[in-house]
Amino acid sequence: MDLVTAAALPEVTATVWSNVFMISHLRPGETLLAHGGSSGIGTMAIQLAKAVGARVAVTAGGPEKLAACRELGADILIDYREQDFVEEVRRATDGAGADVILDILGAKYLARNLETLAVNGRLAIIGLQGGVKAELNLATLLSKSAAVTATGLRGRSLAQKSAIIAAVREHVWPLIGGGRVRPIVHSTVPMREAPEAHRVLESSTHVGKILLTT
Repeated sequence: MDLVTAAALPEVTATVWSNVFMISHLRPGETLLAHGGSSGIGTMAIQLAKAVGARVAVTAGGPEKLAACRELGADILIDYREQDFVEEVRRATDGAGADVILDILGAKYLARNLETLAVNGRLAIIGLQGGVKAELNLATLLSKSAAVTATGLRGRSLAQKSAIIAAVREHVWPLIGGGRVRPIVHSTVPMREAPEAHRVLESSTHVGKILLTT
């Protein structure tokens, strides 16, 4: 793997492994719902969850992005523009729901994520693209014995970050070395053209990471 491609690994592997596995404890046979399945985080979440034997549902916008998710192993494909992810996940799991949800939207999806969670489900919020304030229905949370966490990498202590990197080296690096997991890079853009990279991000037409190079 070349250095440029390798640059797409640290953030996504650390984010996914720490939230989906170290905090939410996704296990073989469970169902993960990854919002933004075609993003850098989402594409890594699909691959790592499948590698440990989990079932994966994703939301993404449009058939091309969903096709990319399918190629990476996603089992349940949901076009958030046309479908209700609560209904689709329930249908695909015979009403059980998702055991773990990896969410980048925050407030916008909070209530519906709680509806989607299975009994003993875990909701991991890692982004606030859909807002920062929402009401939390504690009755729903209690009835499902569910858990909600919200974490980022930047706020972790040095000891916590070190533990995450050690876990990634132990569990993820062998999967990458064996070719079972790979970073998905949409494009590389020279640093001097960074505004163009931002335009692509804002257009939401990409799959995977956009890398700035010097």
